[in-house]
Amino acid sequence: MNSKSRESGFILVVVLWILAALAALAASYLVYVDNAAFATQVNDDRIRIRNAISSGVELTAYQLLAASDEARPPQGAFTVRLARSTISVSFVSESARIDLNAAPKELLEGLFAAIGATRPQAASFADRIVGWRNKAAPAGQTGGEVDAYKDAGLNYAPRQGPFQNVLELPLVLGIPPYIVERVLPLVTIYSGISQIDVRVAPPEVLSALPDMTPERLQNILAQRAQSQQDSQTLLKLLGSAAAFANVTQNPAARVQLQIRLDNGRVARAEVVILLFRDDTEPFRVLSWRDDSDGSF
Repeated sequence: MNSKSRESGFILVVVLWILAALAALAASYLVYVDNAAFATQVNDDRIRIRNAISSGVELTAYQLLAASDEARPPQGAFTVRLARSTISVSFVSESARIDLNAAPKELLEGLFAAIGATRPQAASFADRIVGWRNKAAPAGQTGGEVDAYKDAGLNYAPRQGPFQNVLELPLVLGIPPYIVERVLPLVTIYSGISQIDVRVAPPEVLSALPDMTPERLQNILAQRAQSQQDSQTLLKLLGSAAAFANVTQNPAARVQLQIRLDNGRVARAEVVILLFRDDTEPFRVLSWRDDSDGSF
């Protein structure tokens, strides 16, 4: 083979190598472009979802504040179309739940009993919640709540102050995880009152009221289904337990939202808001959870 042929072969190999390298580079670029486009779409969806949630919350606050305090509905629902998305909203007064910081021991004990704890267990769990949120015993006094946590081998003491989040409940001494899981959907730290709203409280919460019997519970639920607005009849049906219930409006409301984008993506959110009648801002967000980033 002469030198000219060898030179031509070498050039051909170089050209083929360059073409292969360019093909690999082009493939990598296409993957990058595809990933960038996907990331852009995901970020765009998140922005649209967050905006839709904000809009749903604002519309809820407007609907609640449009009525007088006496006529404000304790619960409601609506659906609205906005910016290529469908927003489904339901809301309920936060006093439909039992407030961990304000509820008396009797109500807490009744709640634990209502979700399956024995009466001795329920009394113990209620004592522990009260012990978590209250000041510790005076210095030098033994056998207090702080000592109980130490004796249990825990490396932390009770808060000795109000719950800052319902998710502190698993930290309370002696309450099993399965009990915590059942109780969490029924408690709050945002209602700020010791009573529950008998008009909208779920059956488990109503069952927590002292002297609540299955027959009385059924009568209350039947009356509610017939006329939720007949508040005084509901209170009369409670008997002596009426001291632990009310039918007044709470300024805090829990808003459940489902956002369905036109591209098929669905997201959910739960937001607790505090309403203000005479203030520079109509409401304040107390709690916000959504699954736009998969965390809900």
